[in-house]
Amino acid sequence: MTRRLDKKITLVTGAGSGLGEATARRFAEEGAHVVLTDINASKAEQAAAAITAQGGRARARFQDVTDEADWDTLMSEIIAAHGQLDVIVNNAGVIIPGNVEETTLDDWRKTQAVNLDAVFMGTRAAVKVMKSAGGSIINISSIEGIVGEPNTAAYNASKGGVRLFTKSAALHCAAEGYNIRVNSVHPGFILTPMVENGIAQLHPDEGTAMLERINAEIPLGSMGDPLDIANGCLFLASDESKYMTGSELIIDGGYTCQ
Repeated sequence: MTRRLDKKITLVTGAGSGLGEATARRFAEEGAHVVLTDINASKAEQAAAAITAQGGRARARFQDVTDEADWDTLMSEIIAAHGQLDVIVNNAGVIIPGNVEETTLDDWRKTQAVNLDAVFMGTRAAVKVMKSAGGSIINISSIEGIVGEPNTAAYNASKGGVRLFTKSAALHCAAEGYNIRVNSVHPGFILTPMVENGIAQLHPDEGTAMLERINAEIPLGSMGDPLDIANGCLFLASDESKYMTGSELIIDGGYTCQ
C-alpha cells in the first residue's frame, strides 16, 4: 500500500524535540524524506538517527531560523540534493512568560523574531522553490493565537500574527495559481518534554496542582500528545488536504470551544 507521503521531500524546523520531532518521525513513517533543523544541532541529529534506525529517510542540520541569509542557503541545499521541496513545517518557537507590564522589549522582540519573523521567512523561502510544482506550507501557531492569556503577551501576539499571516500567504499563492496550500495548526496544551521539564522543576505539590488545573479545563480531560499534532500536520502535508488553504486546524481537546 502506498504511504501517504511517498516521494515527498519535507522540512521541519525545531525538529530536535517535542512537536517537531514527532512530526518529522510521523512524516518519515509515511514515506517522506525529512530534513530536520534545530538550533540544537545535536538533538536534531539524534532525532534523525532514530528515524533512520527505523528504516526512514532523514538528515539533520543546524538552523537558526532568525538568520535570513541561511534560509536561502538551506533551500539551495535541499534543491541541490533532492530537486524539490514538497512540504515545510514552520514549527520552531519559543515562549517567554510575561504580562504586558512585565515583558521587556528585548523579550518581546526575541519572541517575535523566532515565532513570527522566522515563519514569514520560511514561508517566503518555501514559496520561492515550490511555486513551479506546488506544495504544502504548514505554520505552527497555537490556541494562544486565537484566545488570550494574561501572562504570555508576547507569545499571544506572535502566534496571532502567524494565524493571519498564513491567511495572507494562502490568498497570495491561490491568486498566483501556484498550487501551494498554506495552513496553520493550533495546538492546545500538549505534554511535550519542555512542559514536562517545567512541571518537574516545581515543588511536587505545585506540579500536581498545575496538572490537575490544566486537565480540568480541557473538555476531553487531559493534555494531548505530540503525536496528536503530528497527525494533524500529516493530514495537511498529504494530498488528502488538497482543498484546504488558509485554514486553521485546531487540536486542543475542545479547550477553545468554551
